Amino acid sequence: MIVLVGALGAAFLSMAVYAAIRPARDADATRKETRFLLGIGDFLVHWFLWVLSPAERVSLSMGLTPDFFNFAGLASGLASGVALGLGRLELGGWAMALGGIADIMDGRVARARNLASPYGKFIDSTLDRFVEAFVFLGLVAYFRDRSTGAFLAAAALAGSLLVSYAQARGETVGMSGSGGLMQRAERLVLMCLACVLDPSLSAWCGWPEGTAVFWVLAVMAVGTFATAIHRTLWIAQRLRRG
Repeated sequence: MIVLVGALGAAFLSMAVYAAIRPARDADATRKETRFLLGIGDFLVHWFLWVLSPAERVSLSMGLTPDFFNFAGLASGLASGVALGLGRLELGGWAMALGGIADIMDGRVARARNLASPYGKFIDSTLDRFVEAFVFLGLVAYFRDRSTGAFLAAAALAGSLLVSYAQARGETVGMSGSGGLMQRAERLVLMCLACVLDPSLSAWCGWPEGTAVFWVLAVMAVGTFATAIHRTLWIAQRLRRG
């Protein structure tokens, strides 16, 4: 609880500082047209990358490679899945957050060093799928005594993989379909917040532990399937039109 309060306090304080000094928008995110919550959360994107910029500079000075962050993210995802399966929701959420940071850092380090390559794109996106599988399988194990919760975790995993598959298949035929609400960033943030906040929120509200995660999984299952269907139809219509 103390860690959570401290992290939230530091986050809100840094947001206030960022809003006050108004630094230039992150050039990399602007070039890639990175969006969060269909553009509603773009402030959060540029604020978070500004917060990470000192870590990026330190990583570059230490000579850390994109692969270091790729496999650090994979290890964090595995640790998150194990923690969630053992019922340690808060620990699993923090491990998930570390994995998300590593996922951001690998691309930024690669671009800063001009190391971006087909290999990097392949290994990054593939390991991301492994991480999602670890996390959702951990949640299936967490809800093993509650069949509806286990089903929602499995449905969220299936929907998440379908979202990524639709985009990947679209790119193989020259049509990128990266739109939709429940993309990887949204999924990661929602699940991290749910896992980190759930124990405290459940205790405060008198709910059984896992209630917040259960409902977030329900939203995620519906949202990922809707996003996958949106991408599939969007790509298919444009391919049919030639």
